Amino acid sequence: MKEIRLDENNPETIEAVAEKSREVLETGGVIVFPTDTIYGLGVNAFDENAISRIYKIKKRNQNKPISILVRDMEMAKRVACIDSRAEVILNRFWPGPVTVILRKKDKISYVLTADTENIAVRIPDSKFIKKLFEKIDFPITATSANISGEENSLSVSEIKEKFAEAGILPDLIIDAGALEDPTPSVIINLTDVSHPKLVRMGSVGKDKFEDFLRKFIG
Repeated sequence: MKEIRLDENNPETIEAVAEKSREVLETGGVIVFPTDTIYGLGVNAFDENAISRIYKIKKRNQNKPISILVRDMEMAKRVACIDSRAEVILNRFWPGPVTVILRKKDKISYVLTADTENIAVRIPDSKFIKKLFEKIDFPITATSANISGEENSLSVSEIKEKFAEAGILPDLIIDAGALEDPTPSVIINLTDVSHPKLVRMGSVGKDKFEDFLRKFIG
């Protein structure tokens, strides 16, 4: 396991870390990386063997799907079914801390979706991930960097300790320090555009959800 420091205020550092991440991801490796919400475990979302490693590292049940990050709407359309109405809504959500469940396309493995027809997708608002997507042309997984069922870790030191105890380690850890807002993304099921459903509150409480939907969906 290798570790590398990331300073998102330093373009040269972002470039170097993104390049190292590309090398790991393209060879089936697993990275721990900062998103605009929490630390995530990332692999090439088209690589079934790498996805299986995610489940082993997290000790995650195979019946629990894993969400993915995409570069832009074009990449989102490659992995999910997005009609014109859904696209209008998604353009209001993204980029940002909102994960949306959509119908998957055939190139997305059932290993990733836990044998369901849906995939959870997000475009993050992150300088580092934007740079990374300039170097790769595939989506990456975005599941939290923790042991399944445990609280999200706030620092890389906690993450390393938990994974060391579990006995299976990722290939590269990117240390961006303690994240400012370690709140996981909101998750909304948009498989039926007319009836969106809140799956996880994230930073939006139930009392604010209707206002939230009204703002974005109308």
